[in-house]
Amino acid sequence: MDTEDTGTDQLKTRWFIDLDWYQQHSRSFVTLAREYLCPNCAQRWATEKKQLSAEVLLANIRDCCSHVPGFINDRLPVLESAFRLLLANNNQPIELEELGRQLSELRGGDTYRTSADILFRLLSKDTYYGFRQIEGKST
Repeated sequence: MDTEDTGTDQLKTRWFIDLDWYQQHSRSFVTLAREYLCPNCAQRWATEKKQLSAEVLLANIRDCCSHVPGFINDRLPVLESAFRLLLANNNQPIELEELGRQLSELRGGDTYRTSADILFRLLSKDTYYGFRQIEGKST
């Protein structure tokens, strides 16, 4: 019975990119996320003289870059796909089950590597993208 409860709780955990994690690990979210700009936006922001904030970058990726065909595809590592999906959703926390469903669809039906069990293990052990789960149960 505990196993079933844990499995259900695992599906309901919500994940996001913890921007504070980058500071705590002397890394830059903006530097990493800039790599996910489409060519047009990368060129436009390269000519801008002002510093790009995480909020502006997330909005830009959500509104433009994530709509470029192939932004998420089955050739990408699963964690990178999850990172891109959270970028595309403006880093809104997402339940593990829904994350898996969306990734499976975007990765051409890849249901094994996007299963809740696999995603939970990958996200829990992440030390590169700053994935964190929201504490407590979602409603």
